[in-house]
Amino acid sequence: MGLVHRYKKGALCQGRRYLLLPEKPQWDMGSKLLCVFLASVLLAYYIYIPLPEDFSEPWKVMLISATLKTFGHLAGAAEQLGLMHYMEALNLLSCFDCVAPTSDENVTVTDTEFNNVAVRLYLPRKVPDGLRRAVVFFHGGGWCLGDAAAKNYDLLTRWTSDRLNAVVVSVNYRLAPKYSFPIPFEDAYSVTKFFLQSSVLSQYGVDPDRVCVAGDSAGGNLAAAVAQQLLQDSEVKTKLKAQALIYPALQTLDLNLPSYRDNANKPLLPRSFMVRFWSVYFTLDPSLREAMASNRHVPVEASHLFQFVNWSNLLPEELKKDHVYTTPTYGSSELAQKYPGFLDLRAAPLLASDAQLRELPLTYILTCEHDVLRDDGFMYAARLRAAGVPVTHDHAKDTFHGAMSFISPPADLVAGHRLVNGYIEWLNENL
Repeated sequence: MGLVHRYKKGALCQGRRYLLLPEKPQWDMGSKLLCVFLASVLLAYYIYIPLPEDFSEPWKVMLISATLKTFGHLAGAAEQLGLMHYMEALNLLSCFDCVAPTSDENVTVTDTEFNNVAVRLYLPRKVPDGLRRAVVFFHGGGWCLGDAAAKNYDLLTRWTSDRLNAVVVSVNYRLAPKYSFPIPFEDAYSVTKFFLQSSVLSQYGVDPDRVCVAGDSAGGNLAAAVAQQLLQDSEVKTKLKAQALIYPALQTLDLNLPSYRDNANKPLLPRSFMVRFWSVYFTLDPSLREAMASNRHVPVEASHLFQFVNWSNLLPEELKKDHVYTTPTYGSSELAQKYPGFLDLRAAPLLASDAQLRELPLTYILTCEHDVLRDDGFMYAARLRAAGVPVTHDHAKDTFHGAMSFISPPADLVAGHRLVNGYIEWLNENL
């Protein structure tokens, strides 16, 4: 098995010696089979990942994961070549499916600005019985990726507007690393505060008693932070009716929760990637990322904050499994002094005191079992209930972080449609 070489006589000769010229190499059948086998092994190695038995549509999940892995490798190559930062390259690749603001028979869609921040506005065409409901939505993407115009978010917000006959404001806040914390939060807050003005609500025929903030992942973080901040703002007279937090990121202190350990290598948000998102949200300084990766970034002066994220008191027994809570390992004070954002309530809503939580509105929280952020949602639900806030907590045991984003072919998932339907049904019943 191998390459077969044949030689022929050349036109030139020196005595009895001939010049032998190689013909084009030919592959025998064995060589071809070997190459096909090796290519198949490499492809399977790239695509195949072990998944829990309860995952539905496992091969589709593997293909989605492989696609995102490819984007990650391309973004890494762009960064190595000095073309652009990893997150900027990844965002460029991930937004290839952005769609124009296209109206249909049910919803009018326009791109505009609220208080100098870009938004995509969805206005239902159905004649309402009275004033409409409204949702201010923040997309996910680790504060670094995503767009209100991305096909999956356009579908989600369009369906929300149509099925609820509601005004939906999808916010295109500025992204890290170019715009680090607190700019994404400030954009989210600025739009919400602007929209809650009585004159603006009246312009769009919105009932001031039926407004909700919502978001997924990093967007869930922004929604939770915005809801908290509104309570402290004496200029805002309109109160939120509800907040809907879809697998939200809610705390920066303990990046070694049971969910971070159990799902460190699960699709589509491994622990290393979440740590990268958190650190880039605050700075490009690699020292913060390294400290977060080892869970040694919180200074001893902030030790009192760990009571708010003590999972041994806040998680149900079935999630603790064999994990043992240990005393936090503290890091240098220098990082917290240089980048105080990771200890800021506007970045980590779980650090709010019980008194600050009591006035929050009716809350919906969605968590996924196979998600590093699972325990953030569980702990926030437990703390809100203890503070007397009505909470609906849906936990999807058979899926992973970001599942709600996969609602359009060819990457649509049954689980994604189920979670979207549950979210919209809750809004319909409670908003």
